[in-house]
Parts: sequence; structure tokens; C-alpha cells
Amino acid sequence: MNLQNRMASDVATLQWVGGTNGYLQMIDQTLLPMEFREIECHDVETVWEAIKKLRVRGAPAIGIAAAYGVVIALQTGTGSERPDFDQRLTEAATYLAESRPTAVNLFWALDRLQNLAASLPTLSNAEMHARLLDEARRIEQEDLEMCHKIGEVGAELLSKGDGVLTHCNAGGLATSGGGTALAVFFEAARQGKEIHVYADETRPLLQGARLTTWELMRRSIPVTLITDSMAGWVMQEQKIQAVVTGADRIAANGDSANKIGTYSVALLASLHDIPFYIAAPSSTFDLSLTSGSQIPIEERLPEEITHGFGTQTAPVGVDVYNPAFDVTPAKYISGIITERGLIQPVTTEEVARVLSIDQD
Repeated sequence: MNLQNRMASDVATLQWVGGTNGYLQMIDQTLLPMEFREIECHDVETVWEAIKKLRVRGAPAIGIAAAYGVVIALQTGTGSERPDFDQRLTEAATYLAESRPTAVNLFWALDRLQNLAASLPTLSNAEMHARLLDEARRIEQEDLEMCHKIGEVGAELLSKGDGVLTHCNAGGLATSGGGTALAVFFEAARQGKEIHVYADETRPLLQGARLTTWELMRRSIPVTLITDSMAGWVMQEQKIQAVVTGADRIAANGDSANKIGTYSVALLASLHDIPFYIAAPSSTFDLSLTSGSQIPIEERLPEEITHGFGTQTAPVGVDVYNPAFDVTPAKYISGIITERGLIQPVTTEEVARVLSIDQD
């Protein structure tokens, strides 16, 4: 389908179609911005592949996709007895957990469904299946609401006319709503603050160039694309007044894992006395980890660097190191924007305090 025909409308990153025997539909983000195509996931293997190959990406969206993946897996092979159903649930969750190791929302969503099933052992297979679908839908709805609240909290940190840098894509394509970092920009624009966004291209898969600019242009928010290596110079030219990125996993002390290159941006922001903010929902925190040194870092295929988008750009046989994420220490983070409020300063104590705030 021609992309230009969809530019004016908001399209759900992913959505469940039908009842317990339905399927998951999502945008194939590997094809953007040149082609808009939605794919249908009718089996758990297709969901696993979509997560692994980044057809769906962004920590919140990965968690939602995995939750619906469990529902799909339970459409078959559950037998007639509840123990058979529970065994299939465990197998599906274990399988989906292997798709990507860094984004904590993946494991959070899978644990949430497994814990729900464990708390209701007397339900029939059909009843439990329906409850799990309801829970997956609840995870999606909660994410939508969290995106809106993150936008409201974060927009207060920006002033009229600010230039703001972001790295990778933490927008609607990474969530079920308006995103995390991009939700801040959307809300600031709605408030008339007339911000200008600078988007790093985000090597090697160019999520900033392909996805972030696409989302911002659809919302008519001024955006300038720069290469990753230009960030320091643009800061030196005083075009940037704040940096806002997303995160895929945040340790108890505030150390934050995000797309590779984020650490470099944080160091540059610190050197230029520019505030560096992380925007992420409470589900992205992994309080079982005391620091970022414990966050597992996914390493991806060398072909993403040597043959980017099918074109060879390096000698055959060259050694390649391709970590997908890096970790920004809390000392370089000015604040973490969450749906529960702003974590500032970023310390273990303040993380615990803000995350304990009741949102009901």
C-alpha cells in the first residue's frame, strides 16, 4: 500500500483482531518509511519472528506483542485438562522470552500472564484463555494511558522554542499509544511550545531516520535529521536545549539501557551542560537489578553493519561487533520521566519513592 495514502491517519502499531481465536495485526516496521504494510500473526512462531526481526520493536510494544503471542499459542495444543493448558502456557512464555534479551517489558508481560494463570487454577481452559486475552488487552490499554501521562510530565521540562535531540525511536511505533520520548514532544507541541526536534539517524538500522522522522512529520512537528556523529557539533552550535530518549530496561539505581549510541549522546549532553532525560513507563524498570552492569546486552548479526539494507559496505570477512544497546549511568541522566512523575535526582532512593506512588 502506498505510504502517502496513510500519512493523514493514525494507524495502530499493533492490534488484536477477534476473540480468543483471533490474531495479532501489526505494522511491519522494517519496511518503513518506503512502504506501509500490516502483517497478521496467526501462530506464536510468527510473533517470535516479528519481535526478533524488529518488525515490532520498542520495549512497550514488544511486551504487548508477547502477551498476545501467548494468547495465540494457547489456541492449539492445550488438551482438555488444565495441567495441559498450563504446560502450553509455560512453553509459549519460555519460547517468546528467547526472542530478545534486553527489553524488560517482554519478560514483565509474560510473567504477568503466567502469574494470573497461577492465581486462578480452578478455571477451565476456555475460561482461562479468555482471562488471558483480557489481561493482554489490559496491558495494551495501560500502556496507552501511560504514554499520555508521560507526555504530560515531560512536556513541563521543555520551554517554548526549544531544540530537542532524540535518539532511536520511542514514539507510537514503539508503544500502543503516543510513545514515551515522542509523547513528550507531541504534548509540548499541543501546548504551543513550538519545539524543533533533531533526530539522530541511529545506526545501524536507522530507526531515527526511518521511523522517528516519519512519526514527527505525520504530526507536523518540525524535525531535522542528523547523522549520529553530528550530535556533538549540533550541541556546540547551541541548537539543542534538551535531550529526551526512551529506554528498554532501567536498573534500580536508574542506570538505563537504550539503543546503542545513547551513552555517547548522554556524555555529549553532559559536556555541553544540556539536560539529558529518559522517558519510560514504570514497567521498563527492573528493580531486581541493582545497577546497569547487570543488564544483558543483545548482540545482533554482523550483516546489519556489513550489509546494511542489502548493500555491502565492508570487506568480506571483517570482524564485527554489533551490540544493539548500551547503558547510560544514572549520573549522566538529569531525570527519568514516568507516568508516576519525574524521578529527579536519579538515585536508587528516588527511583523507589516515585515508583511507589499510587496512581489509582
